[in-house]
Order: sequence, then C-alpha cells, then structure tokens
Amino acid sequence: MRTIKAVRAAMPLGLRIGAPVVVLVVLLAAWQFVASSGTVPTALLPGPGRVLARLVADLRTGALLHRTLATIWEAVLGCALATVVALPIGYLIAHLRSADAAFSPYLAASQAIPAVALAPLLVIWVGYGLTPIVLLCTLLVLFPLVLSTVLGLRTIDDEITEAAELDGASGPAMIVHIEAPMARAAILTGIRNGFTLSITGAVVGEFVMGGKGLGMIVSVESATADTTGLFATLIVLCALAVAIHAALTLVERLTDPYRASDGAGPGAEPGPVLGRPLPSAAAVDGPHAAPDRPGPGARIPDEELIA
Repeated sequence: MRTIKAVRAAMPLGLRIGAPVVVLVVLLAAWQFVASSGTVPTALLPGPGRVLARLVADLRTGALLHRTLATIWEAVLGCALATVVALPIGYLIAHLRSADAAFSPYLAASQAIPAVALAPLLVIWVGYGLTPIVLLCTLLVLFPLVLSTVLGLRTIDDEITEAAELDGASGPAMIVHIEAPMARAAILTGIRNGFTLSITGAVVGEFVMGGKGLGMIVSVESATADTTGLFATLIVLCALAVAIHAALTLVERLTDPYRASDGAGPGAEPGPVLGRPLPSAAAVDGPHAAPDRPGPGARIPDEELIA
C-alpha cells in the first residue's frame, strides 16, 4: 500500500491542473444558471459575465492592483512577525512542560476573540495606519503557527535525537541539523496556512480601521450596495490566496531534503541535511574515536543500558 506522500508524488501534472479547472467550470455553470434563471434579482447576484467585465475594468484603471499590493504587504509583515514570535514559543512548548502549561491556555483563549472586536481596541491603543493592521494579522497567524511548530518538533523520532546526542549534538547544533530540517514540513505548512489567514486579517483590519488595501474597497462597495464590485473584489482575494498557497507549496517542495541529487527518497534513512545520514562518531571525533562507540543508526543493546 502506497503512502500519502507516494500518492501525491505519483499524481500526474494533468490531473493536478485539470481537476481544479473542472470544478471551476462546474461552479461557473451553476452560478450562471442561477443568475440567468431569474430566481435571484440581478442586483443581488450578478452573472459571471458582468463580474468579469467589472474585474477587467477595475484592473485596467490600476487602482485595484495598487490596493492588492498594499494588502499583500500588510499580510507579509503580519505573517513575518508572527513567525518570529511563534517559532520560539513553539520550541519552548515542545520541550518544556512548564512552558506548555504557561502559554497554552492563553494561546487557546486568543482564538475566542473575534478579529472584528479586537480591531477597535488596536486603534485605541496604537492608532490608525499600518501598525494596527499588521498586529491584527500577527494575532490571527500566531496560534496556528505555534501549533504547527509544536507538532513538527514533537513528531521527531526519539531514536534520531538520541543518536544525535550520542554524537555530541546539543543546543543550536541540534536545532540546526536535526530539529529544524525534520520539523520543516510542519512549520512550512503552518506558515502557508497562516499567510492566507494573514490576508483575511489585513482585509478585516482595513475594513474596520481604514487603510489603502482591498478592505477599503470592500467597505466602500458594501456601503453602496455594489454587489458586482464586491464579487470582483472577492475573486481577487480568492485568486490571491490560491497564488500564495501555491507559491509556498512550491517552496516547501523545493526545500524538501529528500529532493537531493544523490537519489535519497522517502524510503531513505532520514538525515539532517538533504536526506544524508548523520556523520559517524569516527568522522566527528577523528582517528582517536573509540571503535566500539555506537553510530547514530545503531541501537544500544538492553544489557549495555543496564550495565
């Protein structure tokens, strides 16, 4: 039976591209059918053709692209700040029970506060402008990123870390060569999902606190009941989220240690860098290393542990 990773790797490119296109065509056909049937007024549900024409017109003016870039910049700053804060917190929670007991309740409680309710407080504390929007994005991304970091670190095989400790790895060396590469997939997944949440935070922040991005357009179009413009803006937001998700997925695949040119694959012995095994004790200690020192892949017999 093939693993999930093997199934994903064996998926043909045509299926990866064709399946979403088929779903999109079905959704557009259903949308057009409902819009043209007359069951819903056009003012409430414009057809795909009208929305596409409005989207092209807004893109030609250049204003929509400028506001999209502003929203992306706010989301990037919020996600970057959340990453800087979440990674150390996740590391402490994964390694220290006291940190887990101290931080976990407050991280969980932060998810119960709606972003719309938090935005006015940020305006009162910080004021208007870029800063409160970035802070709102950070708060939305922080909790999922901490969870993904903790998950990635706690799922590392204990035998691998114990073997690394036998070879003298500890502290920064353990993080750089063992924990960070092996938790890479979980952390990048958290960043990928967090970035899409950061886009949502930026739009909500602009909607409530003002700004120069897509949230301001949504606010104006909602106030004027411009449903066609709202649909066009929502399409831009959806396309933006899909593009960011695909870009970060590509980064995750390109930085996969198992994509090494030496042929290491999912079935190879995992190592800290590019799928290579950990160096042996003799390679680390030189020719004077003890000959009976177990290597990183060796298992110490029970009688030696007892002795």
